[in-house]
Amino acid sequence: MSRTVILGAGVAGHTAALHLRRLLGRSHEIVVVSPNSEWNWIPSNIWVGVGDMTADKVLFPLAPVYRRKGIDFHQAKAVAIRPEGDGEDPRPSVEIVSTQEGREGESTRLRYDYLVNATGPRLKFEATPGLGPEQGHTVSVCTADHATHAAAELQAAITRMREGETLRLVVGTGHGSCTCEGAAFEYVFNVDHTLRQAGVRDRAELVYLTNEFELGDFGVDGATFDERGFQTSSKLWTESLFRERGVRAITGAGVQHIEAGSLTYELLDGTVETLTFDFAMLLPPFGGVGLQAFDRAGEDITDRLFAPSGFMYVDAEYAPRAYENWRPDDWPRTYQSPHYDNIWAVGIAFAPPHPISPPRTSPNGTVIAPAPPRTGMPSGVMGKAVAMTIADRVRRGAHAKAHTASMAAMGAACVASAGTGLRKGSAAAITMLPVVPDYQRYPTGRDLSETKGELGLAGHWLKLSLHHLFLYKNKGLPGWSLIPE
Repeated sequence: MSRTVILGAGVAGHTAALHLRRLLGRSHEIVVVSPNSEWNWIPSNIWVGVGDMTADKVLFPLAPVYRRKGIDFHQAKAVAIRPEGDGEDPRPSVEIVSTQEGREGESTRLRYDYLVNATGPRLKFEATPGLGPEQGHTVSVCTADHATHAAAELQAAITRMREGETLRLVVGTGHGSCTCEGAAFEYVFNVDHTLRQAGVRDRAELVYLTNEFELGDFGVDGATFDERGFQTSSKLWTESLFRERGVRAITGAGVQHIEAGSLTYELLDGTVETLTFDFAMLLPPFGGVGLQAFDRAGEDITDRLFAPSGFMYVDAEYAPRAYENWRPDDWPRTYQSPHYDNIWAVGIAFAPPHPISPPRTSPNGTVIAPAPPRTGMPSGVMGKAVAMTIADRVRRGAHAKAHTASMAAMGAACVASAGTGLRKGSAAAITMLPVVPDYQRYPTGRDLSETKGELGLAGHWLKLSLHHLFLYKNKGLPGWSLIPE
């Protein structure tokens, strides 16, 4: 009998757990540790954030799913890994602290044979003074609760506009090193759509503030699309949407600090400017969750397992090199720890070897560039690949070959909502192969036959279909495994 412990129940961790239970018999233990009691389909938080969905439509409780599947669930957060065991016990373990109501703070150690770190990100609102819905002056759509609060604030702004005020609404990234610009992109156009539906778009100045060097970068160095024999860039494709919707974009911006009703940002040319606002949704940068690691003697080995960012080292090439010298092969394939062959990190939890978009620094030394995105479809693919590796090693032994899921080889699809509605909604559907561009194989970095961008009502139908499909899939209902990651 084996025990696999999975830290985190987001897209990567939950996918790994479901596939492991599918692949291994009930004599093998699957244990999931998550501080949250509910699973959140995060891509639909943007709809919650404009009031087109309620939070219960993007959440479901984890415990019943895991109980039905025979997966042990601990509502707790992981705080430390002991990959060599401790004291007299050589079995590796992870220390967890309960977050369950009535048991908060209780600590225990879980022994494991295999460990998957899928802890996702820590939302670093504190990186920018004044950022965030709890201690700051901006709203967020990073969680369902945040999105519910954002919808209420947006509705209050709409009420003011209906009463005759003209307001400025700012959407974007709240720090120079943010990732997941796609969420801000989706939200700004859903706000635009909501304002039009409310009949107050003419009373709103809508501003998109981003750390991207240019629109359409999305942290992946943009993309080139082939449309009927003509090539166009994601920059031109995205700029046309901004012009069409009347959204003003400020690019290459790193927010320095935020006060009530105003924010200060630095541009890549080194200039510092202030922008007033009446409503602002700005995303925070991501960091690791702060896991520590100790050897058998109790010595701290956190720096050995984790990068300074808090993300875990895996089978990537981390040797420093100039951006222009990086290679697709630098990216991890198996997500296995280079130090322990029974530990993996997937999704946002693994440390990327280098930026995908060119790193840029202002004359003042401020880094203003997107961090590599590792969410959504790639996270699910990684989780499944690692689950298959563990299942093979349980059944066949440690010699079993690892399954691979390199972002430099896999494709990804992103359907970014630009407004809901079965007849009036729209979405930007983007596919790319590979996620990490390979300029050695493809002149444009990607396979033009697989890299496309389309905008329209059909994209909204696809986005809505995916919402229901992935909720079904992640509830582990009959036939769930037939729905691709």
